[in-house]
Amino acid sequence: MELRPLYNRIVVKRWKEETESDGGIIILDKVGEKPLKGDVLAVGPGRILDNGDLVKIQVAVGDVVVFGKLAGEEIELDNEKYIVMHADEVLAIVEDDE
Repeated sequence: MELRPLYNRIVVKRWKEETESDGGIIILDKVGEKPLKGDVLAVGPGRILDNGDLVKIQVAVGDVVVFGKLAGEEIELDNEKYIVMHADEVLAIVEDDE
């Protein structure tokens, strides 16, 4: 099943938090803390202004984004969790230095 966001919304798959302890044990998802980064999986067409003009979204499918703790709505589909949020809730796009 595929999600197609409407208007100026995007669908994000939150990264899983992996933390390695001093002894080399990998600890997944620290209690109460969720990563604030994710991959953009789908992008809506944009926001429609009162005059009918379309303002396109500045993020694209495949971008890695940073967002706030309370951004969007978490939904579950086919046993996977996603966040559907307004594009305005994205704080930054992570640029690759390669």
